[in-house]
Amino acid sequence: MGLLSDPNRRKALINLLTRLNTPICLVCYLAGIAWFMGLAFEPFTLRTYMSENAMGSTMVEERFPAGERALAMGREFAVHKKKANGMPVDWLAKAMQARGLEVFTQSFSRTLPFTDEIKERYMVKGTNVYGILRAPRAPRTEALVFSAPCSPGSNDNQAVGLLLGLAQYFRSQIYWAKDVIFLVNEHDLIGMQAWLEGYHHTNITGMDWTPLQGRAGSIQAALSLELSSDVITSLDLVLEGLNGQLPNLDLANLFSAFCQKIGVLCTIQGKLPRSDWDTAEGYTHAVQTMTLMVLKQASGRPWGDHGLFLRYHIEAATIRGINSFRQYKTDATTIGRLLEGMFRKLNNLLERLHQSYFFYLMPSLSRFVSIGYYMPAFGLLAVILLLRALDLWVQLGTPPPVTEDGPAEFQQPSGPGMLSVLTPVVISHLTGMALYTLPVRSQETAVEHFPVSETEAVVLTAIAIYTAGLALPHNTHKLLSGEGTEQGWKVLKLVALLYLAVLLGCVALINFSLGFILAVTLVPIGAFVTPHVPKALSAVVMVMLSPGFTLLYCIFIYQELQEAPVSLIEGWMIFLSVISQGILDHTLYGSLVYPLLALLIYPCWLLFWNILFWK
Repeated sequence: MGLLSDPNRRKALINLLTRLNTPICLVCYLAGIAWFMGLAFEPFTLRTYMSENAMGSTMVEERFPAGERALAMGREFAVHKKKANGMPVDWLAKAMQARGLEVFTQSFSRTLPFTDEIKERYMVKGTNVYGILRAPRAPRTEALVFSAPCSPGSNDNQAVGLLLGLAQYFRSQIYWAKDVIFLVNEHDLIGMQAWLEGYHHTNITGMDWTPLQGRAGSIQAALSLELSSDVITSLDLVLEGLNGQLPNLDLANLFSAFCQKIGVLCTIQGKLPRSDWDTAEGYTHAVQTMTLMVLKQASGRPWGDHGLFLRYHIEAATIRGINSFRQYKTDATTIGRLLEGMFRKLNNLLERLHQSYFFYLMPSLSRFVSIGYYMPAFGLLAVILLLRALDLWVQLGTPPPVTEDGPAEFQQPSGPGMLSVLTPVVISHLTGMALYTLPVRSQETAVEHFPVSETEAVVLTAIAIYTAGLALPHNTHKLLSGEGTEQGWKVLKLVALLYLAVLLGCVALINFSLGFILAVTLVPIGAFVTPHVPKALSAVVMVMLSPGFTLLYCIFIYQELQEAPVSLIEGWMIFLSVISQGILDHTLYGSLVYPLLALLIYPCWLLFWNILFWK
């Protein structure tokens, strides 16, 4: 504190920071990237452990025997589903009733703002079917959820069969202290959203649904099962939820512990576990796994039905059976025992999962990186913005230099007009507002005048508005009528730097992955753009580091890490579909990524673009 309270020492520290500003910024940027890459090195990570005593201390013996019968039920469900051309509501309700459950249904409908061309739907109508197994020896104030999706053309029939098999087996047991809800939701996330809104008496997305006739207690945890094939070689754990939310780490630890106990091959991000962490291949594998998690979390979309539970503070995860590793095979009985063990451990909970971490990254199922380890990587990038802002602040407050005739008469330098600073800020945010609202609102007009579909109209309008923002400096100068000054761009950049620092800091606290990716690309722009750098080269660099191109890079990196590389044309088509899906996710589920990019990140980037072309 003495260093900052002493005026002379404070002045010396500020002079040092301003004199070495550029080298310090370069070192911080490289150190931030290196810190993040080092997070995947196993000695720098923590080994997973069970924090919840109620789940870790109680021994559970799994006895589920009816795997083959569950598969037969799954095949029967597939036949009735094909006959009904959708959810076989009557058959499924009778099947649940035959197993002693209290069965209820919920109808829902949703009109999409434009056609979802990936799944070829515009008006979505469906029915959820759920059965409640009441706890025989408890006050029925708490509940667990086991769900399986039923979507047109999906391969999750075996998951529904296993759900029915477990319901029949659970009905014969007397140790349940919580109600167990067996839910089959139609139309994947849309059906799950309708059921959750009905269960909690909320309507935050404008969906039409019928009220639930039957309820259980407060939901403590939920598991969703997806089986993509009749042959399952491994089980993949999916954790990423809406807006980058993650379940309590103990839920992942529980899954990993039972996989090891029962002998099931388990993966995360579809990657097999490795023990050779001290080799280059092992480290590369850990980096790939962690980067995949970062990219999926940054997207802000729910990567499974569990992702919508997290909004209601319900710890949930999706277990996805995949058929990738031919030398292994897991039968339905083994999967049923794993689920039985997990539900029995969750049944022992005396309170919600809360003792372990909610903010973490996982380079493997057995190791994790806590928030205290990965936030410094972001902090090293964010401090660059503060250092550049400090440098500008000192420049703006420095008095004029001494001339040969003696000290010049000190006059308060004429500051930039308020209009010269406010105009680019207002125009930038109006452009962002147009990017947020016009693509969906103007789709009908675009379809009338151009030979495109509704989805293409929305995406192409968004791209057109995004590109039109590049003309912002020209429009601003027309309005300013020559008010641009040397101090004007410095004040504007100071405002933009502080704005970006606060914005990225808030994003990183909610969704670290999104905040870090944006910081990697936007911090260099904010640090070094001035009106005095070469215009053409700097403009190309700024465009290549803009939010739109960052999204494009992430798509290619994701496809490469998924071992499914794409060509430039294929990557561009995926880019267009990701834009439309982002707008749909915002409308249907409340994803915040699209409004964040359109209303805040893009206008902030436009401020720096305006500084580059300042006159």
